[in-house]
Amino acid sequence: MPVIVGAPRSGTTLLRYMIDAHPEVAIPPETGFLAFAPRVSYSGGTVSREALFELITTCPPEAPAWDDYGIGAEDFRRELERVDPFNTSEGFRAFYRLYARRHEKPRYGEKNPRYCEHIPAIEALLPEAHFVHIIRDGRDAALSLRPLWFAPGQDIETLAQHWRRLVSCGREAGCRARAYMEVRYEELVRTPEAVLRKICEFVALDFDPIMLRYWERTPERLKEHRTRRQPDGRVLITHEERVAQQRLTMSPPEPERILRWKKEMTASEQGEFLAVAGGTLAELGYEV
Repeated sequence: MPVIVGAPRSGTTLLRYMIDAHPEVAIPPETGFLAFAPRVSYSGGTVSREALFELITTCPPEAPAWDDYGIGAEDFRRELERVDPFNTSEGFRAFYRLYARRHEKPRYGEKNPRYCEHIPAIEALLPEAHFVHIIRDGRDAALSLRPLWFAPGQDIETLAQHWRRLVSCGREAGCRARAYMEVRYEELVRTPEAVLRKICEFVALDFDPIMLRYWERTPERLKEHRTRRQPDGRVLITHEERVAQQRLTMSPPEPERILRWKKEMTASEQGEFLAVAGGTLAELGYEV
């Protein structure tokens, strides 16, 4: 099961669409519910089907994503009832199987930047998880994240801390995971076939050239990204805004977006980023 992680705006969505283009794999829009898995216990405890149903259909609490998946709630409830014997792991697998079946595919995967912080828990829950950590120069990631509604802040120091924390957390946990690999956004954009072949080998999947033409399917896949509403009905973000955030996935990779920071960051901002995350950049081999 490929599980894509990485700091926000590092290419996790791009990689999701590339793998999802494969005829055998379906990857849903970001779920988030695996981060809450410890709340329903997966280490020897028991959990009810109803508790898992509530978790998956109402996550994240601030703006549930259930409508994105195109699955009827009662269909999912019936799928859970068929799981016997039932446990938390099998309950989550039931969701993924149902989603993959809706797309007429035999395999499934996951993608969520925040899962960098939950690799051990996800591995305990789903031992078949193979983590693919995509890493991008933090300065380019920060420039891409800064104007978005889910940015942790607009100042460079906050963005640098956010990037450093997630990348470091993912790498540290990855060292202890059973199945973990790192790929660079820059290499994926410049030589997509070579990188995708390595990923396919890692997750025991035959490479298919259609993965290189992922953008042909992206407009249809983006229809899943529904308007997200808070529990009180207020709109958090519209469908149109979500599509706009991912507009670049509807065209081939753009190598010219690499090293944007050299043109778009002031000298002062570059210095601020290096003061916070220069060590991590250097450790990863990026120019400092």
